[in-house]
Amino acid sequence: MSSVSIIASPVSATVPLSVALLQFNPTVGDLAGNARQIIEGSLQAYTEGARLIVTPELALCGYPPEDLLMRPAFLIACDAAVQDIARALAHLPDLHLVLGHPRAGQAEEIRTRSVSAPSLLNAASVLNAGQLIASYAKRELPNYQVFDERRYFVSGREAGLGAVVIDVGEWRVGLLICEDAWFDEPALSAKALGAQALVVINASPFHAGKRAEREASMAERARQTGLPLLYAHQVGGQDEVVFDGASFAVDAQGQVQARAPSFEAATLHVTLQPGGAVQGPIADHLSTEAEIWAALVCGVRDYIGKNGFPGIIIGLSGGIDSALVLAIAVDALGADKVRTVMMPSPYTADISWIDARDMADRLHVQHDEIAIAPMFDDFKASLAPLFAGRAEDTTEENIQARIRGTLLMALSNKMGAIVLTTGNKSELATGYCTLYGDMAGGFAVIKDLAKTLVYKLSRWRNEQAVAAGQVEPIPERIITRPPSAELRPDQTDQDSLPPYEVLDAILERYMEHDQSIEDIVAAGFKRADVDQVTRLIKVNEYKRRQAPVGVRITHRAFGRDWRYPITSKFRA
Repeated sequence: MSSVSIIASPVSATVPLSVALLQFNPTVGDLAGNARQIIEGSLQAYTEGARLIVTPELALCGYPPEDLLMRPAFLIACDAAVQDIARALAHLPDLHLVLGHPRAGQAEEIRTRSVSAPSLLNAASVLNAGQLIASYAKRELPNYQVFDERRYFVSGREAGLGAVVIDVGEWRVGLLICEDAWFDEPALSAKALGAQALVVINASPFHAGKRAEREASMAERARQTGLPLLYAHQVGGQDEVVFDGASFAVDAQGQVQARAPSFEAATLHVTLQPGGAVQGPIADHLSTEAEIWAALVCGVRDYIGKNGFPGIIIGLSGGIDSALVLAIAVDALGADKVRTVMMPSPYTADISWIDARDMADRLHVQHDEIAIAPMFDDFKASLAPLFAGRAEDTTEENIQARIRGTLLMALSNKMGAIVLTTGNKSELATGYCTLYGDMAGGFAVIKDLAKTLVYKLSRWRNEQAVAAGQVEPIPERIITRPPSAELRPDQTDQDSLPPYEVLDAILERYMEHDQSIEDIVAAGFKRADVDQVTRLIKVNEYKRRQAPVGVRITHRAFGRDWRYPITSKFRA
């Protein structure tokens, strides 16, 4: 086995090469299950004519495996699974499988490795005739946004390992891993070794607009090298990140000539023709709204499914946020696995009761109602001696939210179903949410959706239903009425916050694009609004640290992307 390169013969290919990109949904740590999917997918693709089969990045263990990579037992199990796959495909000597996996070395080396000194490689290994015949190590290790690969891996460059080009029949194929293809050197090094085509294995987390960015960057790389490029991508949800699939192939001119569907498992068959032409099916790309919706549905389905929860519980208030979460949940799991609970307080408007019941009926979910007024009165009576002489304020508002959180978590404990929280990004940013109240739950579906996007997606989902001849899932009045937490008489969100159009624009500039307060004011926003929003972002970090994980759909979400200190005096 060569760990550096296999230099192919100089003879140009005269026959086509059939390649299968296995776009599948791995589960982190399920080595046996992931290996089974790889073996079954490879055997099926082989029967359909493929002789080069490509898996996504770290497909064997799932991405991102995080600190599992620091456990010697995990690395030993990964190496054993590589051998299992090699043996399972050994009877097909003309099949080459490019496998994404962590490459650790011999078992004794793994057991004695110090976790403080990474020596692990993020590898694309080639299995053929029961042997691991070549292995490429990722050279560019991303350490931004959700990525922290330098915590775990050493670069192939730092390890002294070069480009890898393999022979597959008459074809010479250069291997790259994800971030490598965004830089010049790795692809040019493969070409220098005689590559006639580039294969890139990837696990690139989704955010809105990412597919177009990928295709544009890979098109540039293909044009730069004059080589066709095939991009195999993961699909599925893993905690707060989702992977959108949409594997693709571009020709040497950078034109997309094949594309797999987004957000579904698929095998993309691509034919490389002599001379560099590329042929394959081209799935349509999704609109921005459709992409985000699919990401949210995928994130919910895989978080609930991969973690073994039997169903979902949602506190349904009659407001826009819980309505959107309900619509996503039903699309993800079906109505039979979703249960809603309305918990009216003395300040709940009649239309909230009516609209919540209406939506539950439209989506055919089990719906229950538990009045919290008696419990609220009991809380206030118990606390009255201690609160004597103090006026009612947000304390009483938060008590209502915490009663609801307690009821939902009790149902979750008893039924085994997971509570989906309903807070959006605008609320989490400004602290317009209650610890142990509406923040109580196991998964925060819309935590990366600004309030304005909540409205936009709600309208989009209703439009899709109408276009399909179905009833709108979200009653129109829920979308058009002013948003309110309904925790005091005649309350609206804008009693405490700037209009959401203003708040969300400031949030995007400050949080997602790191603009300074002065830059945002110079862009035309009122200083009072900018000061209020940015102050709230800073002082509510302690709340966000206690929030559940949720689906990431922007390039910077609260969670892995955002690692600010709770205790900090910096205010610019």
